Amino acid sequence: MAATDEQVLSALRSDDAAELLALRLRLAESAERAGTLDVAYVTMESPVGLLLLAATGRGIARVAFAGDDGGVDAVLTALAARLGPRILRSAARLDDATVQLSEYFAGARREFDLPLDLTLAVGAFRRDVLGALPSIAYGATASYAEVARSTGRPLAVRAVGTACALNPLPLLIPCHRVVRSDGTPGSYAGGPEAKRRLLDLESAA
Repeated sequence: MAATDEQVLSALRSDDAAELLALRLRLAESAERAGTLDVAYVTMESPVGLLLLAATGRGIARVAFAGDDGGVDAVLTALAARLGPRILRSAARLDDATVQLSEYFAGARREFDLPLDLTLAVGAFRRDVLGALPSIAYGATASYAEVARSTGRPLAVRAVGTACALNPLPLLIPCHRVVRSDGTPGSYAGGPEAKRRLLDLESAA
């Protein structure tokens, strides 16, 4: 597996690392100005592990649990195949997202105000499910069956589970608030422990 950016930088002398970082920033800024950057990404540490955030020119397209999705390299490879190969680490598109997520994890934010790009959400029903999830209030939960009924397809409980599992924007579109009918958390892209932590965070606030 290729080394992550952080591993490469830590292996370099401090002056080399600073020069490489400055070069990457200039490349990202130049690509943004020229309109040639398909995807900008950053990584951030969080209480539920390392997150990778990616954005197109239309909005945030991916929030990935990078420690559980095969690592940063695997996430970037998948993004290149789906959204375009011109991908650079660039904070400019993602400053608001990292700030708002940090506020959320600190218990200071209950809703996100960010442009979203749903290109990776394939299929009309999956988009219907994702569209229904923000109506589940912060600190509340809904069952898979309740979400299915809210979309007008009460028998599509399994399909709701699939839509939640394939949600390209977890956290921003709160699939962690969807639980089993018996109240147990159920599965989650970031793992069951991450789901429990998010639910505990919101219920405590």
